[in-house]
Amino acid sequence: MRCPYCGNDDTQVKDSRPTEDSGAIRRRRVCNGCGGRFTTFERVQLRDLTVVKKSGRKVPFDREKLAKSVYTALRKRSVETERTERMISGIVRQLESLGDVEVTSDQIGEYVMDGLKGLDDVAFVRFASVYKNFSAADDFRDFLAELANGQGTMRDDE
Repeated sequence: MRCPYCGNDDTQVKDSRPTEDSGAIRRRRVCNGCGGRFTTFERVQLRDLTVVKKSGRKVPFDREKLAKSVYTALRKRSVETERTERMISGIVRQLESLGDVEVTSDQIGEYVMDGLKGLDDVAFVRFASVYKNFSAADDFRDFLAELANGQGTMRDDE
């Protein structure tokens, strides 16, 4: 494993343990070059997924890109990392179990919306503002009114 600090390939595993949901192995590593410490996660990948973007372009599914968008929505929120990782792993499992190697970006967005709704209300609204492309304060008001009326995550095509 390459060190994220200095790029050295000579790193050593100091500790390994399963994550709380046993969906991954968490490894603490140390770089033999610079002494930097970092954590890696090893997960099972059932199949290679392809994401079909709204433009029709196809790109390989990237779990890290999904995680980055979730953690951006959760920035400065007090949600445990373990709960967030469980949610992300659940989304990936749902996508892999669809039975198709191609998934749409809309499907991913809906799964993330559902996951964040149960995790943190503020992160849910933050993600929705980007996913649904809010352009004005009225968009936020309308979305929050829909939530208050129990309509949940209305899709753009409804």
